Amino acid sequence: MNSVVLIGRLTRDPEIRYVSESQMAVATFTVAIDRPVRSGQEKKTDFPRVTVFGRQAENCERFLAKGRLVGVQGRIQTGSYTNKDGVTVYTTDVVADRVEFLEWGDRNERSSQSARPAGQQGGDMDIPEGFQAIQDDDIPF
Repeated sequence: MNSVVLIGRLTRDPEIRYVSESQMAVATFTVAIDRPVRSGQEKKTDFPRVTVFGRQAENCERFLAKGRLVGVQGRIQTGSYTNKDGVTVYTTDVVADRVEFLEWGDRNERSSQSARPAGQQGGDMDIPEGFQAIQDDDIPF
C-alpha cells in the first residue's frame, strides 16, 4: 500500500505549468511539516514536494499561497535524473490525489484576516498539541 496524508504550510506560492499535448495543468509546491518533538530536543521539519494534476492543480494555484495551511492525500513517488554535471539526482515526491485547503482566501488577499481559518476572527487560535503557530514572516524561504 502506498498512501500518505500530510498537513503543513506552504513554503512558497505554488508553481503551475501546462503539459503541451493535453494542456493538463500541473502544480508543484513544498509543504513544511514539523516533526513531533520531545522536551529538550531540537525542532525538526520535513519539506516534501507535492505534485497535483488537472483542475485541482489550477485551484491550488488560485487559492494557495505561502504560509497557508493545507492537507494533502496521495502517494509517494520516487525518481531520478542526471543533472548538468552528469550526477544522478534521486527524488521523492508526493503525488496528490486530494488537496484540502485548510485556510481559505484568494491568493491575492494577503491581509492577516485571510490567513486565519474559517470562523477565527482573532485572538489565540486553537493550536493542536505538538504544533506551533507560525506567521508568513517566520518561514525562512
